[in-house]
Amino acid sequence: MTRRRGVWLAALLALVAGLAVAAASGLRADRGEARDKSALLLFTTLPIFWNEADDVSAMLRPGEPPWPRRALERRHRLVPIDAIDPAALAQASALLVAQPRPLAPGENVALDNWVAGGGRLVLFADPMLTGESSFAVGDRRRPQDVVLLSPILARWGLRLEFDESQPAAEREVRSGDSVFTVRLAGSFAPVPGGRRDARCTVERSGVVAQCRVGRGAVIAIADAALLEPARSGEDEARRARSLDSLVARGLD
Repeated sequence: MTRRRGVWLAALLALVAGLAVAAASGLRADRGEARDKSALLLFTTLPIFWNEADDVSAMLRPGEPPWPRRALERRHRLVPIDAIDPAALAQASALLVAQPRPLAPGENVALDNWVAGGGRLVLFADPMLTGESSFAVGDRRRPQDVVLLSPILARWGLRLEFDESQPAAEREVRSGDSVFTVRLAGSFAPVPGGRRDARCTVERSGVVAQCRVGRGAVIAIADAALLEPARSGEDEARRARSLDSLVARGLD
């Protein structure tokens, strides 16, 4: 009996050791895979990297991250930043900005210089955010309801407009290979007086604009409904495909 227990104990210890080695190998593989992915900076007030939570501890509590993060991390190593400045932007050549807070004058300058120097920017700028939030209006944790980016958009030759008389129903917009849903979307219009090396093209829908700015590029979407929580697994897959296509075009 004693000998049999010893055999079982040895087998159990061997199994535990094997699982530990496998876990360590998997961790090293995950880290290696993350290093192999291109860095994508993320600047947003939306719950894209973390779920909405009352405090930092709840935000960091283990759980399934929001679908946009899962979708983006299939191809990129996301690097959240909380300010637009040269030091933060120097970490990567690609940036996703989604419904940001108003930028300080120095942040506008830093972003303009970074894009003109070769940066690639994907911008979601919604003039009337329709996504729900658990935080009341005025709470600093609430996503930015109305985007305020006129200075940097004008610098690139764009103006963001909003038609208050438009229907509140969802509608689909086609842009390249992407078909995505918008709701109470804005529209871009070209304006004179921007940088001499900035050239923007507004697509027929008005919702999407593509710009060449110096050596860099911008794709701007005048709505953020695409980034709202998915209603089902099928809806998530559809949204993820559209997001992946838009980001790929912006970073090309």
